[in-house]
Amino acid sequence: MDFEERPLLIFWELTKACKLKCKHCRAEAISEPLEDELKGEEALKLIEDIEEFGDPLPILILTGGDPLMRRDLREIVSYAKRKGIRMGIAPAVTDLISDKIDLIDEIGSVSISLDGIGEKHDLIRGDPGNFSRTLDYLKMLLRRGIKVQVNTLVAKENVSELPKLAKLLMDVGIRVWELFFLIKVGRGIDLNELTPQECEDVCHFLIEVSRYGMEVRTVEAPFFRRVAEIRKGFEEATSRCGPLYTDLTEHLISLLGPPAGSPNVRSSFTRDGNGVIFVSHNGEVYPSGFAPLRLGNVREESLVKIYRENEILKKIRRAEFKGRCGICEYRFICGGSRARAFSRKGDILDEDPCCIYEPKI
Repeated sequence: MDFEERPLLIFWELTKACKLKCKHCRAEAISEPLEDELKGEEALKLIEDIEEFGDPLPILILTGGDPLMRRDLREIVSYAKRKGIRMGIAPAVTDLISDKIDLIDEIGSVSISLDGIGEKHDLIRGDPGNFSRTLDYLKMLLRRGIKVQVNTLVAKENVSELPKLAKLLMDVGIRVWELFFLIKVGRGIDLNELTPQECEDVCHFLIEVSRYGMEVRTVEAPFFRRVAEIRKGFEEATSRCGPLYTDLTEHLISLLGPPAGSPNVRSSFTRDGNGVIFVSHNGEVYPSGFAPLRLGNVREESLVKIYRENEILKKIRRAEFKGRCGICEYRFICGGSRARAFSRKGDILDEDPCCIYEPKI
């Protein structure tokens, strides 16, 4: 797919309403929907905008808040399907999953969040008992033949949980694991990011996880792709890893035994603004949900025009970055987290402060 012409993924924040109060919520979700949501003809017009990207059409990810709290969700899904748009949905784990399971069936692809074992997950989600409900729903969704991906936060508060989570997901039958490295936006400002060395260690650990047959992806850690490239045929690349890599990997092997397979890492080399675009509940367009830099509003101009013509997005896609990211030999397959650069440095084109790599100039 040519990311100059169209994104691979469009994230649409259908609503800020959600019954949960997660500690890291990017959207700072609230209990009731806001009046300025895209509704009626505006919502359908956005779907028509997506169709205007042409073949191959982007994939539309319905998110929030909790997208299941949209009263017109059925109409949105039906209209998008008529336009030939593939979709995924990222609901909160509440009783709405059972109430609207037929609609999730129709969408066919769902991502469910799991951030720890037992009380650790419940604490992050702000909902006692959410861990056991999440496991029940994961098993139910898999029985129904729905494509299920699990999303997991990566932060100081839960990084030690990763080996146990890997085993749990494999035992349940999950085969796609996407890990979101914390960006301090929304309510996430109260949680703690890993150090650059710890980020590197976790990325190397995730290579080990993928050797057990798990497809591993990362969000806001595109340097995982650089680690994957370095690791191809060079096991000694782990010699510069720190104690976190050792601890996580040893724990993983104690739970699952030595890995037998090759790394299972696939990527389309997307990053914020390059193959990815985000539309907020009120039509504001950002490079991603974690990079709230306003690029325009779909109420004022088409999403196609914003994506293709915005000068900031053009620079992101051309990898015109500052600092180490701008001279790095991996800038086109990685490019650093634009959201983290924006969050930490106030400049979406600056270098990613959580990458440890020093480019070979």
